[in-house]
Amino acid sequence: MRERHTEMTGHHTLRSTEEAIGGRLDGFNLDFEAMWAVSNIYRASAAIRNHLEQTVLRDTGLTWTGFVVMWVVWIWGESETRHVAAEAGIAKGTLTGVLKTLESYRYVRRMPNPADRRRVMVTLTPSGERLMRTLFPQFNREEAFVVKELDSGRRRDLAASLRLVVQHLESVERS
Repeated sequence: MRERHTEMTGHHTLRSTEEAIGGRLDGFNLDFEAMWAVSNIYRASAAIRNHLEQTVLRDTGLTWTGFVVMWVVWIWGESETRHVAAEAGIAKGTLTGVLKTLESYRYVRRMPNPADRRRVMVTLTPSGERLMRTLFPQFNREEAFVVKELDSGRRRDLAASLRLVVQHLESVERS
């Protein structure tokens, strides 16, 4: 069995953090179930990100954000930078720096949009495409490792619950 990176996501364990929060907020009239749910989503996503950076991405030179940008372009194909930034959940200014780095690795290429030369398109290069084809199966193996304590039904329930959270927030943003 290969060694796994097991560092905590923060200085304190999840249990000690929950106890400290409970002590600090005792007496407040709060929706504690909502707080724990959102807090655990945040801590889980940070732990997952850390794990994937320390395993799959460690030797690639990619940051988490660089990987996400490449994933977006890999899935959607050639795209305008504004769409890549939105899909990756980052600011356009952040995207500019990430693309500069990815271009230096020759993983992506930027070019003017032929329909509107003020806009910029991003596409994966052949080496970027090869990297994603090689990297994503490794990434998925680590995704399976992350949720290995959940049986298939719990995995589906978790995915469905998180999908509802995302859909709710997307509907609010669009209204």
